[in-house]
Amino acid sequence: MTDKFVVGPSPHVLGPKTVKSVMWEVVIALAPVSIAGILLFGLDALLVLVTATVTAMILEALVLHRNLKPASILGDGSAAVSGLILGLILPPSTPLWMVVIAAAVGILLGKHAFGGLGNNIFNPALVARAFVFMSWPVAMTTWHGPLSLSDWTTRVSVDVASSASPLGGAQHGLMEMFLGQTAGSIGETSALAILLGAIFLIVRGHIDWRAPLGYVGSAAVVAAIYSFLGGDFALTTIAWQLMAGGLLFAAVFMITDMVTSPVTKTGRLLFGIGCGLITMVIRLYLSAPEGVTYGILFMNAMVPLIDRYTVPKVFGEVKSR
Repeated sequence: MTDKFVVGPSPHVLGPKTVKSVMWEVVIALAPVSIAGILLFGLDALLVLVTATVTAMILEALVLHRNLKPASILGDGSAAVSGLILGLILPPSTPLWMVVIAAAVGILLGKHAFGGLGNNIFNPALVARAFVFMSWPVAMTTWHGPLSLSDWTTRVSVDVASSASPLGGAQHGLMEMFLGQTAGSIGETSALAILLGAIFLIVRGHIDWRAPLGYVGSAAVVAAIYSFLGGDFALTTIAWQLMAGGLLFAAVFMITDMVTSPVTKTGRLLFGIGCGLITMVIRLYLSAPEGVTYGILFMNAMVPLIDRYTVPKVFGEVKSR
């Protein structure tokens, strides 16, 4: 008999989802955030997003020894996801040469230094964001106010107008923050656009509710305690903390990363809680303007430990003495 029945280790799951299909659906989920960022910040935002995404895809194709034909550059879509997320967490005024360096750090150091997709410990976009923030902190904290209607009727790209982000001390109404009428990184200002992407990912079954709920829930608890101790407790204060900075964007698009988050259900909940606690401690008590990046990177490093202690017992397993 020439044909042999060869199997690999279990589990054997056959389904319609592939890495490529999942990644490109994540890109679709990022479309509302990207469109909102371009409408709010103009041509500058578009150039940052395109530069980050294209650079990431080209570098990955070169690392994997692919040719530079369009199909090869697109690949499985994972580089496009990393590059687009990176662009969305950068200020719209970021110089394009800095965007190229950030994308190179994310793909080469954050991803392929660990062996490529499925092997990287840290989220590549956050590795890149941390690198450029430490290298050029002024550029990473120079915010770009959203464009007004008159700006769009006269020109799409306007000179950078310095404006404080909500976390920098400027007070904004909740409706302004929900719609994105605040300064900040390209993809973090519009809670509405982020929620549209979240709904798509949930409907398509690509994200588990445990990590986002743990993240947002623990952040809300810390914000409530902090405001109560400060004597100004209010639900609006808690909502302001959740919509300020990149917390909501991270809850939907970064802590749900399949590669760098725990594989167990309990682990994902603990992972989200840890990210929320560290984010809020850094945000409220340390000198850094935002704790999202470092909170998630720290918990990325804890994922193997979380998986180890949250793996359910195998049926019939007897604990060794």
